[in-house]
Amino acid sequence: MEERIIDVRGKKLYTEYYNSFEGKPTIVFLHDSLGSVQLWRDFPAKLLQSTECNVLVYDRLGYGKSYPMPTYIRPVNYMELEADLLNELLAELNINNAILFGHSDGGTIALITAAKYPERVDAVICEAGHIFVEEVTLKGVYDAWEAYKTTNLPERLQKYHGDKVEILFRAWTETWTRDDYRTWNIEYLLKDITCPLLFIQGEADEYGTLNQVEKTVTQITGKAEKYIIPEVGHTPHKEVPDLVLKKAVEFIRNNS
Repeated sequence: MEERIIDVRGKKLYTEYYNSFEGKPTIVFLHDSLGSVQLWRDFPAKLLQSTECNVLVYDRLGYGKSYPMPTYIRPVNYMELEADLLNELLAELNINNAILFGHSDGGTIALITAAKYPERVDAVICEAGHIFVEEVTLKGVYDAWEAYKTTNLPERLQKYHGDKVEILFRAWTETWTRDDYRTWNIEYLLKDITCPLLFIQGEADEYGTLNQVEKTVTQITGKAEKYIIPEVGHTPHKEVPDLVLKKAVEFIRNNS
């Protein structure tokens, strides 16, 4: 495993790259809005062992061990810009056969990347991604903001993000709850996704309804599969890791 900070268009990103399987695809992990390389825990390593694919895990700017983001103020299309940055990161590492595994915001960024850069992406696993804003999502964000103010959540996040916590938390909560963000929607891009897609979602996801899944799998051009898990919330890979691992391995073996 190679750990390094890679400069992509002036943005210094922390990466962990396991590249020992010549000719095999690279599974690229994209974390959620409060996530990091560390917070994936051992899930990437387990998927690597089970598939014998290469693995790239990275912290987006402002998260984990990457450099800080300059401001918490984000444009409405910030996830589209993250997809552009991911494309450049993959180009820097000469990865042209990526299988994107994204959770929440990371799932959305995976979908956008597959739509905009199909020549680089072989398949997508989207876990609890969003393609438009729902009331349940906003309620989840407001609940997280309340937890941030009233519990030890800031201290828990500092373990992974250090002194970047305040900015990254505001970047997430204040962007999603802004008036101009209510109409954010990436459905127009879905027809451009031509690779296979697996959409994983917990039936009890506190940040999104099954509409996110249905409207995604019915609008992409490539073959689409959904995996809905009863009594599971927003983080299936942590809540029921064995189920998610088994399904992901099956999907990757069938599409690589």
